[in-house]
Amino acid sequence: MIGRLIGTLMEKQPPQVVVNVGGVGYEVDVPMSTFYQLPHLNDPVTLFTHLAVREDAHLLYGFASRAERETFRQLIKVSGIGAKIALAILSALTADELAVAIASEDIKRLSSIPGIGKKTAERLVLELRGKLVTGGVVATPGGLPLAPEPQPSDDIANALLALGYNEKEAAAAMKTLPANVGVSEGIRLALKGLVKG
Repeated sequence: MIGRLIGTLMEKQPPQVVVNVGGVGYEVDVPMSTFYQLPHLNDPVTLFTHLAVREDAHLLYGFASRAERETFRQLIKVSGIGAKIALAILSALTADELAVAIASEDIKRLSSIPGIGKKTAERLVLELRGKLVTGGVVATPGGLPLAPEPQPSDDIANALLALGYNEKEAAAAMKTLPANVGVSEGIRLALKGLVKG
């Protein structure tokens, strides 16, 4: 699975962009919510991606954030919603707006999206209620958060566990890291500390 592309933006023609990663140009379909956030051509770009493998094609979909990609993945699990409709939904509403519309059962707003009728809107509400992330929490009808979005510290700790360190060692290493450290830098510093220890 290709989970992320970090490269240079070579082409952008909605809904498709081309990202040059190490000399390979990846064609990626993106929703308009992501398209509007893209940098200028020849500038660095990072996209969170979802790879769909079909009999006749391997299709790559790109998103500006993890939350947006997760929303896309939830959408394509709904019966009758394919990747194209999911992109159309995320082009009409941001991930946050969609989560709020689902939580508040706003059928009128959902059915105003091109390609989404009333029955499909009702099915979206039925199947996605309580599953979509908004602002770092899962949107629920009462507006109460169910679960926080994973933090960089979670990714760092999981990486250390995957590398064979136990939970005690990972926890000790995490305490030595500066606040708001990025994932890759955090892993590097944690490993440095563990090797010294």
